[in-house]
Amino acid sequence: MSAQVVISEYNPQWVAEYTQERAKITEALGDVCLGVEHIGSTSVPGLGAKAIIDIMVGVEDLTFIQSEQRERLLGIQYEYVHKPDFPERAFFRRGEWGAGTHHLHIYNYQDEHWDNHLLFRDYLKTHPESLRAYETLKKDLAHQFQYDRAAYTEAKGPFIRQIVEQAKLERQKQRQMKL
Repeated sequence: MSAQVVISEYNPQWVAEYTQERAKITEALGDVCLGVEHIGSTSVPGLGAKAIIDIMVGVEDLTFIQSEQRERLLGIQYEYVHKPDFPERAFFRRGEWGAGTHHLHIYNYQDEHWDNHLLFRDYLKTHPESLRAYETLKKDLAHQFQYDRAAYTEAKGPFIRQIVEQAKLERQKQRQMKL
């Protein structure tokens, strides 16, 4: 059985936790790190979330994340988790299995995955009706998949993809208006 899916009310302390971790991660990765972003629900003010801080790091090439970088991240308590079903990222967890407190997602800087995470986060920040719809969905799914994190995460997928597409359309319209 996997850990229980619990959606907590938004906590402004999540931003402070991200800021502390960002400094540690940036120092551990050094020049390999091209960008760091707070992503996921804890990065959106007012949005309830599983109390896990999601951090995204951008690198020039994922192959740069080798044993040296993995050891440095382990030194700040981020354990590498091999995820062969997600070859576009390197994933690290801080905290116990099934009860992690921080997730570190490393992508190629400014690739499609990087961009989609930022589009989703920023769209929710500027569209309160979508934020509320997402929060309601998350709470419903947390009830439905109380002990199945994988199913919970998968069930959010269609909504997330829809928001990302809306954000891309909105960005395209804004760019056309500037021409």
